[in-house]
Amino acid sequence: MRRRIGIEELLEQAPAAAAQQSSAPQRGPGPRGPREREYEHELRTEFEFELPRGYVDDEGTVHRHGAMRLATARDELMPQIDQRVKENPAYLSVVLLSHVITRLGTVTDVHAGVVERMYATDVAFLQDFYQRINSEGHTRAAVTCPHCDGSFEVDLAGGRLGES
Repeated sequence: MRRRIGIEELLEQAPAAAAQQSSAPQRGPGPRGPREREYEHELRTEFEFELPRGYVDDEGTVHRHGAMRLATARDELMPQIDQRVKENPAYLSVVLLSHVITRLGTVTDVHAGVVERMYATDVAFLQDFYQRINSEGHTRAAVTCPHCDGSFEVDLAGGRLGES
């Protein structure tokens, strides 16, 4: 018989599961195939961005450059138990973005209050950016030129609006 568990119970079990994994014997470096080596070099977990408008802090400094890391399962689960999200489901993206933005200019403590104070254009940009880096694992897309039918890749993480 299967038992269903809620998000709260799952999150409570996460630290215990992590402890079990860390106490498990670790495999040594051992021989690796060419495919494994390729993934080692390709895995990118943090992506830089530039906000269209910029976050203005309490001193009036505008912060436009930042970085966002890939989301973990925990990042996606945590907002589900957040009381603010339960009261207002639209708040989910604010909480989620505050977990994955690692820095914004000189601001390294990016919390929900920071995201709340961003301009709507910047929040929409960050939501789109989050979707792109977490759905494919990279920000490159294969495209075909409509004029010459040539195929090539473009980086969708362009720094500014219109640079995608």
